[in-house]
Amino acid sequence: MGNRLTKIYTRTGDDGTTGLADGSRVAKDSARIGAIGEVDELNCILSTVLACSIPERVSQCLVEIQHDLFNIGGELSLPKASLVTGKYVERLETWLDGFNETLPPLKEFILPGGGQAASCCHIARAVCRRVERSLYHLARTETVEKFLLVYINRLSDLLFVLCRVLARDSGAGEVYWRNPVR
Repeated sequence: MGNRLTKIYTRTGDDGTTGLADGSRVAKDSARIGAIGEVDELNCILSTVLACSIPERVSQCLVEIQHDLFNIGGELSLPKASLVTGKYVERLETWLDGFNETLPPLKEFILPGGGQAASCCHIARAVCRRVERSLYHLARTETVEKFLLVYINRLSDLLFVLCRVLARDSGAGEVYWRNPVR
């Protein structure tokens, strides 16, 4: 691969716009750029989970997801492109089923916590939900491919299950919500 960027600053964004991959320019505060930024933020937060001591199977899964998120950012930066397919969603569902079957049934809500890695993963889960809201906001005015929306929804489910796995594996255990009614 050759040099993709020869110069980091271009000054083209000084007017409050930014370029999409198709060459068009949009406002930096547009819904599309907001969604791209939130996908990038989610990817960065996943790196904090990966920086923790976590099981290899979780690490491999998260690295694949980081690549997926980069592709999602690419899809969002190319209006009318479709990079995320049903196969992406199927892979998440396979991981979800595999990790979830190792966990005891959940009988109560859990609070964010359960050790450093699980706590970081809870932040990623919450940001993933924000990404989903941002994508639906964008979809009100522009086309957002169905599989991209389904993928992000399923990813938040997987991140929740991974929080549980990481809390268990850390030895800290899950932090259960104290229901005031009981």
